Amino acid sequence: MPSDRIPTDESERALANLRVRALAGGPVTGGIRPGGAPFPIATGENGYYGTPLLKKPVWTWEVPLYFFVGGAAGAAAIIAAAAGLSGRRERLALSARKVAAAGGAISAALLMMDLGRPARFIYMLRVFKPQSAMSVGSWTLTTFSAASGAALLIDLAPARVRERGLARLAQVGLGAVAAASGAIMATYTGVLIGATAVPAWNEQIDLLPAHFAASGVASAAALLNAAGHDDPALNHLGLAAAAVETLVGAAIETRSGAGSQSLREGLPGAIVRAGGMLSGPVPLVCRAIAQNHSRWRRLGITAAIVGSLLTRFGWMAAGRRSIETPRDSLQSM
Repeated sequence: MPSDRIPTDESERALANLRVRALAGGPVTGGIRPGGAPFPIATGENGYYGTPLLKKPVWTWEVPLYFFVGGAAGAAAIIAAAAGLSGRRERLALSARKVAAAGGAISAALLMMDLGRPARFIYMLRVFKPQSAMSVGSWTLTTFSAASGAALLIDLAPARVRERGLARLAQVGLGAVAAASGAIMATYTGVLIGATAVPAWNEQIDLLPAHFAASGVASAAALLNAAGHDDPALNHLGLAAAAVETLVGAAIETRSGAGSQSLREGLPGAIVRAGGMLSGPVPLVCRAIAQNHSRWRRLGITAAIVGSLLTRFGWMAAGRRSIETPRDSLQSM
């Protein structure tokens, strides 16, 4: 080993000084670079010799679609439970249970498609790690799909079975399990991507769970509206979700972090902004005036569904863009 690569008292003191400065004030410059060291120096223009500093997400189109379907299904399960307990909205509860059960089945299929082999999904259930959003999500999806599907099966059973007290009690219990796991379904995907090192996602970790939850509620309410339900409660849910989406969009526009720029630049930024407009201000205005204008109502319903879907694909594209830009990766570290 060359003599200039051997640590000395002076180099060790300098390294200790850097550690103290880092603990006191965060990142510092002026690090020690051993003479003749082969380590590349990362730059905001080229990364490591043109190689991105972070690995790109390997997720394909199935994952953002899973985020959309799972969020809508989870919110629909909550609506189904609330409608069933009211005692006056059985038709709405049935439709919501159908959306939840179908969404649970489709979500499982999409996740298995992304994993490549169904057996890999089973492997994820061998252990439960509360500190892992992916582990929690796998168990949540399994619980949700089973509970929402079983609750719907009771509705599809013969009348002599369906009308028994035990069957009704079982449906209420299954609905409660589906609603509880549905609340996690609608939010955990935001936690999942926010907990990564991807700059565009990590910088928005405080917004993503609420954003995905509001998006799921908006799409579930819109799907039930499209199925012919005019319940005022659905309109109120849609209005509240659109208001939250509008606030989230405004917050993203005002943030100055390096990763946040990927949410506003290029094609990913255009998709994110289009999705934000269609899931926020557009349905908010349309639902506010839709009581006497069926055309505006249909426009608000369509915008909420399309906007919710676009936001999922927009976030995925923005995450990849922020990794491809070394500047964003360096400034977010």
